[in-house]
Amino acid sequence: MASKHLFDTCLRNVKVVRPRLSGVLPADVGIRDGKIVAIGPSLEGAARTTIDGRGRLAFPGVVDAHMHTGIYSPLAEDALTESRAAAQGGVTSSLNYFRSGQYYLNEGGPYARLYPKVLELSRDRFYVDYAYHLAPLDSVQIGEMESLVATHGVTSFKIFMFYGGYGLHGASGQQRDFLMIGADESYDFAHFEFVMRGAQRAMERFPDRRAEISVSLHCETAEIMNAYTRIVQRDRTLAGLRAYSAARPPHSEGLAICIAAYLAHETNCLNINLLHLSSRKAVEAAMMMARTFPHIDFRREATIGHLILDYDSQAGALAKVNPPIRSREDVEYLWSALLAGHLDWVCSDHACCRHELKVPPGSGHDVFLAKSGFGGTEYLLPALITAGLPRGLSLNRIAELTSLNAAQRFGLRGKGDLAPGFDADIALVDPASTSVIHAGDSLSGQGYTPFEGVELTAAVTTTILRGEIIYDGGRMVGPPRGRYLHRPYVA
Repeated sequence: MASKHLFDTCLRNVKVVRPRLSGVLPADVGIRDGKIVAIGPSLEGAARTTIDGRGRLAFPGVVDAHMHTGIYSPLAEDALTESRAAAQGGVTSSLNYFRSGQYYLNEGGPYARLYPKVLELSRDRFYVDYAYHLAPLDSVQIGEMESLVATHGVTSFKIFMFYGGYGLHGASGQQRDFLMIGADESYDFAHFEFVMRGAQRAMERFPDRRAEISVSLHCETAEIMNAYTRIVQRDRTLAGLRAYSAARPPHSEGLAICIAAYLAHETNCLNINLLHLSSRKAVEAAMMMARTFPHIDFRREATIGHLILDYDSQAGALAKVNPPIRSREDVEYLWSALLAGHLDWVCSDHACCRHELKVPPGSGHDVFLAKSGFGGTEYLLPALITAGLPRGLSLNRIAELTSLNAAQRFGLRGKGDLAPGFDADIALVDPASTSVIHAGDSLSGQGYTPFEGVELTAAVTTTILRGEIIYDGGRMVGPPRGRYLHRPYVA
């Protein structure tokens, strides 16, 4: 017998926030088979389940385009705790940068062997949908790029420009061991060129996915950082986050961006993502390269950490990250670039690093001994609303920056918007909720946060993944239901 219900679920009484439109739409949202099938005021038709939105803002589920699940804790363990934190922040799609070498799996070798292990460890461990960006670290992995696209739907690849001559946490002379690559391999500018050529070959082989195959770059130059680290560590007048910023100066970012852009031009690698721009010099270099090479489709990313924190933060070494937290002047310049439309998405760069690992016992909170990276996916959407609205950032633009733009870039064709045919991924937000960030309220396993004490004027109250509530009122609902996103992903 045919069902008498038009909808599986009807989300009633919300204010729908859609990217690339103006204003919000008071409406109901009809959901069937995990997808949005209707949006409109006072939808008619029976539903098995009704959710009262209580007049909340309904954002597209956040696509956190830059996370690092599994970097400092075993992947299966980290996926559980950090996808809870993601859901707490309205995230419904977690895109994670992953590589071979030390940390993560602590293994080298071909992705043909490693990546199925990654997928198996991830299975049934994510509360939100998930995908991986992969970093080719040697010539064998470069040769696998096309098969990764074809077999596993991996369409995005990463280059860490400083890894060849500088460590993850500070200066290091052991990079080949860290990367777990052979003695005949070099992780250098030539390698970066060959990664781009690998991506270009994939674009040619898969024309239907050409616009969604891209290379992302962490742009800092090892030579500049090695020299400045020695200078800064001899200078007793600098300490903490100011010292770390000076040791990895903004012009190191700018120079790396220029090199990356020219390599993209040389290789005809048309889709380039410049990750976590942290400074005025980085943004200016990125915009200059866009003018110089207009045929390259550059996308520019900022993190919520670089938009909220500056190097005088009381968090000190707990806010150590690469590239560093910068000056308040740089923070405000990032905001001006965001408002001018020069940045394409905002992400968390979430890398859960527990306190005992972040600041090892006996380190005296020396920033150069602390580990790099921290979590923050749970604060991405509410903090962007809190800090963005008073600066003139519209709700619709926030939906672009946190959902649609990254979804489109990375091949999530069924994510990023609230419209019929899209997955029913929804973050309900109370825009009048005031609170202060305390680590004890987070569902992350990190146990501290550099955002401690930051005031928020918005809160995610409910997160819906493919039509089902996974987070509500401060608590997770149900078991992990996240699915692997084989790209291109169509709802």
